[in-house]
Amino acid sequence: MLLFWPLVIPFLTMVATLFAWRSIRTQRALSLLGAAALLAVALVILTRVIADGPFAEQAGAWPAPFGITMVADGLSAAMITLTGLVALAAAVFGLQDVSDGEARSGHHPLANALLAGVCGAFLTGDLFNMYVWFEVMLISSFGLLVIGGRKAALDGATKYVGLNLIATVAFISGVGLLYGTTGALNMADLHGRLAGRGGEAGILMATGLIIFAFGAKAALFPLHFWLPASYHTPSFTTSALFAALLTKVGVYALIRYFTLILPIADTPAQPALLWIGGFTILAGALGALAQSGVRRVLNYSIMSSIGAMILGLALATPLALVGAVFYLAQDMIVKANLYLVAGSARRLAGSEDFAEAGGLWRAAPWLAALFLVPALSLAGVPPFSGFWAKLILTRASLEAGGYWCAALILGSGLMTLLAMARIFAEMFWKSHPEGDVAAGGRLPAAAWAPLVALSLLIAGAGIFAAPGVEASEAIARNLLAPDAYLAAVLGPGAEVRP
Repeated sequence: MLLFWPLVIPFLTMVATLFAWRSIRTQRALSLLGAAALLAVALVILTRVIADGPFAEQAGAWPAPFGITMVADGLSAAMITLTGLVALAAAVFGLQDVSDGEARSGHHPLANALLAGVCGAFLTGDLFNMYVWFEVMLISSFGLLVIGGRKAALDGATKYVGLNLIATVAFISGVGLLYGTTGALNMADLHGRLAGRGGEAGILMATGLIIFAFGAKAALFPLHFWLPASYHTPSFTTSALFAALLTKVGVYALIRYFTLILPIADTPAQPALLWIGGFTILAGALGALAQSGVRRVLNYSIMSSIGAMILGLALATPLALVGAVFYLAQDMIVKANLYLVAGSARRLAGSEDFAEAGGLWRAAPWLAALFLVPALSLAGVPPFSGFWAKLILTRASLEAGGYWCAALILGSGLMTLLAMARIFAEMFWKSHPEGDVAAGGRLPAAAWAPLVALSLLIAGAGIFAAPGVEASEAIARNLLAPDAYLAAVLGPGAEVRP
């Protein structure tokens, strides 16, 4: 049961760290080992998908569509591999970033529960089980937010949980409507049952509720307010996990729903998501320019990236979907890297607020260089990976006649570049208010290792972009023509009942 190991490993690690609650060193070692094991099994799954195509496994040997189905195709296998990579980078960085108090309060069990929820959402072949994994993510992420009991963290967590609970109700209501209308919850089964029925009132209502639910998870406008209020409050390790993974699950769910279950082309959801994606890009780019702290700027930059991915989905052309997939994958690495660099900058400068920091160009020039790699990629500057993501989406927009979409993508890139330049000027270039010597001393190896590794990946994915683009093209083709996915779940030649 290969596909269940990405769930078993984080849950086993969670239990092991709970039993090791007396020893912080043991908890850290177990989290590091669990992240490495997760990445290893994800690579095995990815290798099998590349060699043999999509495959599925059924819990308890119950055949689909009646049992619990786990499915790996190109998209889900890539997502869990990137999840394992981010988890390993965060676990290494957390060796020196997560305080003893946070570790005693449950950081390690909660972080591993979060990883289990993320992997479950990526691999599930059932809408109701996606709801279950969303709840696992919600509970664990709420726990990670409130560790430490700081007032700002509690305020952010209240907004985060409040909206996400409403989204949860919307999600389960939409799933219930779909089940009542079609009698199915398995996504491959729903593909056949919903064919030609996208205009029915019950289906439209269910789809609207699901857009609301997934949009809240992804921080789409106007449901975005919880993200800038919460992501800057926990440890930088936790912020990196959140930024790289949580909103991406919402984007993944929207891509899966509007390709496999109900193709988005020529449905009322298409113009709605186009406008939502556009407003999300604009709100994120403008919000980033108005902030006065590193993580606050990065929080809004998450929204801008998410909006671009949703535009790619809503344009509903093969090239646009390629751009959305490539953007989604590379952005997970970029965001993790940026938040980990921000944590290192905070450690050396003594603060992440612009008014109280500075001097890092002289104190840590290598850290300044490592910041520029993900920052320029985020803005879409060549030769980094973000450039190719924006280029593909811009070209797809122009080919589809969405000139305003192309203008938004290019304009947001310019505004993001200005926001990143401001971070560099305030944190690195200007003098520190208390002198040019950084306050936090030297960075340990546990901080340098993930920064260097992720920066090399970002640069490599940009300089040698062809394999990543080709992989994204293959994933997009399979999303638009999911015959292999359907055969893997329901069996070769299986008839999907209308």
